[in-house]
Amino acid sequence: MGPMRSGTTLLMQWLAATGLVAYPTNLLSRFYHAPIIGAKIQCLLTDPRYNFRDELGEFIQQSEFKSENGKTKGVLAPNEFWYFWRRFLSNSRRDVWSNEELRQSMDTATLKSELSGIMNVFQKPFAAKGMLFNYNIDFLNSIFDKILFVHLKRDLATNATSVLAARKRQLGSENEWYSFDIPEKEELMKLPPFEQVVNQIQAINKAVEIGLRGVDESRKLIVEYEDFCQSPEKYFKELIRKVGLVDAAYLGPDKFDIQRSD
Repeated sequence: MGPMRSGTTLLMQWLAATGLVAYPTNLLSRFYHAPIIGAKIQCLLTDPRYNFRDELGEFIQQSEFKSENGKTKGVLAPNEFWYFWRRFLSNSRRDVWSNEELRQSMDTATLKSELSGIMNVFQKPFAAKGMLFNYNIDFLNSIFDKILFVHLKRDLATNATSVLAARKRQLGSENEWYSFDIPEKEELMKLPPFEQVVNQIQAINKAVEIGLRGVDESRKLIVEYEDFCQSPEKYFKELIRKVGLVDAAYLGPDKFDIQRSD
């Protein structure tokens, strides 16, 4: 959970590299209407147990910590999986729903069944971006028996500068709205671009913080981007403690370069 350009893709790539979690890959995302079948096909194509004499050796684990506006490269690199989540929304062209709308319209039984099926195939917890539901944490908390919300936060000025750069890179102008719509969008669009993105980030963080107030401490984790880059192992230990994988050893990078503007 959290704002765009706050480090969510890096965190997902890092989680994927640990090998501790299942996650939506660029391959699995192609099967957003049938993710359990997609998970089984992914296993057949990429699991070393089925790679007889390196017949499918090109399907290797992606280890690069690179992306462009959240888009990664590689069969097994993390995917944002938005098509999957939008399947369960009554109007998938919208980005904003109340918790009550979701309670009345979302097929939560199928959603949970498919996520459980993915986890059964990979025999691992499932990690994914959930920023589409930054304003609906109370709803998500109510439907899942086991869940861990991870709130990514980044230095505000740096985060805002990164959003402006992403606007120009992807949309060609700093004046174009970037990322999901939020309830505050109409008012924010009246502001100059930098003020827009600063207030956009603040509004999202506030919504996540309000949503997390009703979540038990055991079901949430706050990750400061800059601190994570300096000490990823610290967050690894906290993560496995909360998820219950206490015997896992950390084999990842000692630190990451802190990106200041992109």
